[in-house]
Amino acid sequence: MQVSYPYHGQDINCTLQMHSSLVQRLSLETQLEDHQGCVNALAWNSKGSLLVSGSDDARVNIWSYESKKLLHSIDTGHSANIFCCKFVPETGNDLVVSGAGDAEVRAFRLSQSSGRSFGGPGIEQTAVFRCHSKRVKKIAVEDGNPHVVWSASEDGTLRQHDFRDGVLCPPAGSANQECRNILLDLRSGAKKSLADPPKQCLALKSCDISATRPHQLLIGGSDAFARLYDRRMLPPLTSSRKQSKAPPCVCYFCPVHLSDYGRSSLHLTHVTFSPNGEELLLSYSSEHVYLMDVNNGRDTTARYIASDVPKRMILAPVLNGTKVTVTSQPINNGYVGNRKISSWLRECKELLEDAQKELEQQNSLYAIEVTSEVLDAGRPELDPGLRHDFLCTRATAFLKRSWKNDAHMAIRDCIEARKINPMSGWAHVTMAESLSQLGKHKEALDYAMQANFLDPTNHELAEKVQYLREKLAAAEDGKNSKKNDGESKLERRPQRVRSLSELLFRTEADQSDSSQDSRRAEREDSDYDDDMDVEMEFEMSVSGDDDREAEAGLRPGSLNLRVRRRGAASRDSSQRNSSSGSPPSGMQNVEVSPQMEVAIDLRQRYVGHCNVGTDIKQASFLGTKGDFVASGSDDGRWFIWQKRTGRLMKVLKGDENVVNCVQCHPFDCAVATSGIDNTIKMWTPCAQEPSIVFGGVAGPETADIFNLMAENQRKMRSQREISLPFELLQRFRMHDVGEGTVHPFECTQS
Repeated sequence: MQVSYPYHGQDINCTLQMHSSLVQRLSLETQLEDHQGCVNALAWNSKGSLLVSGSDDARVNIWSYESKKLLHSIDTGHSANIFCCKFVPETGNDLVVSGAGDAEVRAFRLSQSSGRSFGGPGIEQTAVFRCHSKRVKKIAVEDGNPHVVWSASEDGTLRQHDFRDGVLCPPAGSANQECRNILLDLRSGAKKSLADPPKQCLALKSCDISATRPHQLLIGGSDAFARLYDRRMLPPLTSSRKQSKAPPCVCYFCPVHLSDYGRSSLHLTHVTFSPNGEELLLSYSSEHVYLMDVNNGRDTTARYIASDVPKRMILAPVLNGTKVTVTSQPINNGYVGNRKISSWLRECKELLEDAQKELEQQNSLYAIEVTSEVLDAGRPELDPGLRHDFLCTRATAFLKRSWKNDAHMAIRDCIEARKINPMSGWAHVTMAESLSQLGKHKEALDYAMQANFLDPTNHELAEKVQYLREKLAAAEDGKNSKKNDGESKLERRPQRVRSLSELLFRTEADQSDSSQDSRRAEREDSDYDDDMDVEMEFEMSVSGDDDREAEAGLRPGSLNLRVRRRGAASRDSSQRNSSSGSPPSGMQNVEVSPQMEVAIDLRQRYVGHCNVGTDIKQASFLGTKGDFVASGSDDGRWFIWQKRTGRLMKVLKGDENVVNCVQCHPFDCAVATSGIDNTIKMWTPCAQEPSIVFGGVAGPETADIFNLMAENQRKMRSQREISLPFELLQRFRMHDVGEGTVHPFECTQS
């Protein structure tokens, strides 16, 4: 007699799906080939049996996970690059939606597709939504909801499309402005800093809906702040005929050191919830990937308001001049796993000694990894003195490595070290060095003087104080000289900038360090002023949007560039708001002052990759438990980090140019990636030997991983501070555009 047993394979898979031993064996299994352009979007269905992809060739392809074969290839009818595509839940994998650069959202039923070509006999388009006015960058769906999809666009709106209300928007004979489907109107929602009220349009780049709390909506766009909204608290759907005030969000998410960055080029390329909805990832252009806690109540130190930002760098008085002690509580009756806490602490001391030795030999990367493994691994509370030493060692290592924003990470560690021991000379002098690297010479001098006061016999500290005094004086003289030079430049020069072609198509020689002096001399003789505070606005008009083109004076289907002084945009926006009957910008946030708005700081940072070339680069949690974090990179690789510690685990070659998309299978240890290449790569733990940090198609790469990551940091540091889309500056060029036509971008390597 055959006995049937309940199948628990899926539960086992969830537990072991992304075990570190499997991650170490990830390797390229196969490539899916059919697209004729860059593959910009990937998404799995809920069961993981199908994969949908969207490409610059304006096709949506459906692939079988089991056979790795192409099942459907739909010519969507989009007239520009497809940026996003999704399976609509609870439709039997039958309904697929796509969003593209032509500002349209389209839906298709696979059951009505009988071949490769869209538009043949018996094939019908299910829905077309043309209510956006700029590129649609992301589509979101809600688990269990087959009726509604949401689309985020660079026009500053998040729209809600309900198939029950109609499948054509706008309806025949109606204008785009009459579509009442705007859930979030952020056309005046962008912030330059946490303290500033929202003014300019927030071009939406990404959105996500929590799988465990579907009322939570996460938005990322053209500023530094991710926004969390409660859909239950949002106002009713509106049309675009009248611009609405940006609704208040539950809270902002932004690393504190980016919250007052104030440059228009800093923006998010991807935001996503973790599988359990407790955490989220933010991926920034020209920046790193950051982990945040959604439920910030568990750690009040992660919450901050605008007035808290400058306080981090100011020397606070030491109360009573006494050392603060923190009691540690043993766990599991004095054991950590199967080891006694005493043996674990002894091991930690040995690791600290190793890290300090490596630091003396200039191996800062190893020192950071070792100290982070202890500080961020979630183990029992260290002895306060030992924790202080780990923090100061890591801060010193950050400063020696000197990658982008490492000085800010050192400041975080110094602040924590001073909380343990306010009389620590080590913490004060490291804080002084961190602030000095950031150009905060006045604040650095205060910390150096305090360190010298705590250790008056240290002659190196006295020399440091004198050095910072000279540095501060030189900085003040330079500032005054620069101000005078700037005034004279404005008097004798017209306010012009370089041509668009010179900005977009700079040669490799122009980027080299050896040509710095010649470029500087060239700038001095040209009309281009590096210090001139200007903004550039790029727009590709969408064919058929005649009203908007006529209003803005745009040529149909053309590439348009506007250059204006920073601040002029705000005045223009204010004038438009006044003329349309909207309240002036000063009245936009009467209910909640920007000074009191709450933001959440980072919990972990992931570094090593490069994100400047495209504004669709994703960061993803791997596995249903989300124990690992992955991101694509401009060097053609994709990176995997341990979520808790930020330790780099794996680097894999995934594209000849750029990896943009990284999507983990819902249940299996399998990852799909895509980018500039026309293919989709499928990665599984099929390598014969495990490897850590780097590997590839034919085994470990020979490239020095440290040099690779350092070069990526150099690229991000050198990124020009202008607000043209980075995919144009670094990775894309456009075909000749004829009047009345819009062609997709052609992928290319600069």
